[in-house]
Amino acid sequence: MDREEARRKAEELVGQMTLEERASQLRYDAPAIERLGIPAYNWWNESLHGVARAGTATVFPQAIGMAASFDEELLEQVADCISTEGRAKYNAYSAKEDRDIYKGLTFWSPNVNIFRDPRWGRGHETYGEDPYLTSRLGVAFVKGLQGDGEVMKAAACGKHLAVHSGPEALRHEFNAEATAKDMEETYLPAFEALVKEAHVEAVMGAYNRVNGEPCCGSKTLIHDILREKWGFKGHFVSDCWAISDFHEHHMITSTPTESAAMALNAGCDLNCGVTYLHALAAYEQGMVKEETITEAAVRLFTTRYMLGLFDGSEYDKIPYEVVECGEHLAVADRMAKESVVLLKNDGILPLNLDRIKTIGVIGPNADSRRALMGNYHGTSSEYVTVAEGIRNYVGDRARVLYSEGCALFAEQMEQLAMNGDRLAEAKIVAEHSDVVVLCLGLDETLEGEEGDTGNSYASGDKIDLLLPKVQRDLMEAVASTGKPVVVCMMTGSAIDLRYPSEHFNAVMQVWYPGARGGRSIADILFGKVSPSGKLPVTFYDNLDNFPAFTDYHMAGRTYRYMEGKAQYPFGFGLTYGDVEVTEAAIVKVSDERDAFGLPDVTVKVKAKNKGSFGTDDVVQVYVKNSTSRYAVKNPALCAFKRVHMEAGECVETELTVPGRSFTVVDEEGKRLMDGTDFDLYVGTMQPDGRSAELTGKEPVKLQVQVIPAI
Repeated sequence: MDREEARRKAEELVGQMTLEERASQLRYDAPAIERLGIPAYNWWNESLHGVARAGTATVFPQAIGMAASFDEELLEQVADCISTEGRAKYNAYSAKEDRDIYKGLTFWSPNVNIFRDPRWGRGHETYGEDPYLTSRLGVAFVKGLQGDGEVMKAAACGKHLAVHSGPEALRHEFNAEATAKDMEETYLPAFEALVKEAHVEAVMGAYNRVNGEPCCGSKTLIHDILREKWGFKGHFVSDCWAISDFHEHHMITSTPTESAAMALNAGCDLNCGVTYLHALAAYEQGMVKEETITEAAVRLFTTRYMLGLFDGSEYDKIPYEVVECGEHLAVADRMAKESVVLLKNDGILPLNLDRIKTIGVIGPNADSRRALMGNYHGTSSEYVTVAEGIRNYVGDRARVLYSEGCALFAEQMEQLAMNGDRLAEAKIVAEHSDVVVLCLGLDETLEGEEGDTGNSYASGDKIDLLLPKVQRDLMEAVASTGKPVVVCMMTGSAIDLRYPSEHFNAVMQVWYPGARGGRSIADILFGKVSPSGKLPVTFYDNLDNFPAFTDYHMAGRTYRYMEGKAQYPFGFGLTYGDVEVTEAAIVKVSDERDAFGLPDVTVKVKAKNKGSFGTDDVVQVYVKNSTSRYAVKNPALCAFKRVHMEAGECVETELTVPGRSFTVVDEEGKRLMDGTDFDLYVGTMQPDGRSAELTGKEPVKLQVQVIPAI
């Protein structure tokens, strides 16, 4: 059903409602209107990396891990699996008249905020620090979730518009000050892509203010940019209880009635919270027009019609049996494998079971289910931790010894014991092992959303890049044994990895790999498959000279603007192969022009796997405008493509650099063409000195002239 027809039906239905009934439908927990045959509907559902909070579902790797795959096609498959399971669960629940929270078809995902600061606890919900990568992956997720059928399979929601990335502890009162240039250059592009390319059905506002306006009551964001500039036709939803922040914390309004009026007049259609209980009072006091309430209701019912919730759809017969089916679990396994980023390997990996009799598995995340999941997760019928994955893989071919080593952050494991009470056991296990797999990191209790976490840090944010002290002590204890060590780092954000990089043989960043991720990690450890993920965020040595967390200027942040040398750069990741781009050439400049009069540029790439192990790798293209004073400081990602190469194989592939990549943004926030000569860098990493130092390779450099149409 196209939007025009759905809106016509919505207008007809809403026209039969009283004003009170229309206002009642603007709440996330919209009540039934029995006289019109309208069932209750709860708009709040989550699907960040699988259908969440509504019972059993396939639990895919956390979003930041999926971003490390640099795989648009696979992420679209993941989202399709999610919407299939969402439909199956909706069909089953609604047949039982269960219309509770988390059981609808309006999913408040993806999170396309930019992970600008490694301290942000919710960063692992995002696709990383780069607006181009975030845009491409966000578009893929929305397309997979919403489908291409006669009706929408599920409704996606891009969140949180727009300048939102911590601090969590201040989010209800904080004013993020962003320049017009940073807005257009960094914070808005992913949302624009979701609206214009993927036709995302919903957009959610953030808790904080941006340049003085509460995001969920911002005429600038909702009306001027989202609806007028980008042509968004869907519905806008507040973050949960964000509208009450207007009067309780931001002090922009004085009463709930004023807050409801401000949000409604700005174009916020749906209230996650209770403030729209005052919508009628706002109308009666002359703060809101009847047409404003009506329009919000029409937009919401347009979405429900587009989902086929009144007329039926091709998805109504999806059976419950698809939930956590073999096909979906296979997709989750593939994504978990593609997400693993190998940061260091002195040759110890893959582990050779013909030479190993005893494996020591040590660490607080080695046998942790919580470390598999991230936040906003569903419930799996089976969990496979790293320890279980290793045990299952090796069978009786090797002995597996285990020690938790320490708690995640508490100083002792047993209440009456001394601090570090499991360090001796960890050393004993290491000493009795031929190789150690050391599983460290965080979980959602240490990095996450304010209010959702019981951590010892600042409302889900990190205070620095260090692991908790007990884990640093554990690393030193294991290192003192002199045994070979492979580190599996399970976090959703950048951690200072200097110690493990200097003292251990291999380091793998495995993120939060999903419910059965331990099986996928074991397959990589023992060489059933090569790691092939790339970092979607920069790993830094420390936060010295880093901008304040509350400073939203992009200068000095992320790989595009940083001044110093990264510990591990954005776009970096090793494999068991040895892939190198050997040739690259511009083969086509398109005749078609975009809104800026610019053509797409096609690059033909030849790559060879000079190693003895078949592997995937990610070809990456970066662009640099060296003449414009408005250009970002460093080369920026503008195209990427995952390829597979067997040992010794050469492949040819083509990547398209969109014309928009050749634009810059001036200080007034205007995107424009400024200069015609550009450098393109084509390789399997970004063109920085640290990547060259780590890989011993340089990308191929091309020069291209791009002339805009007059």
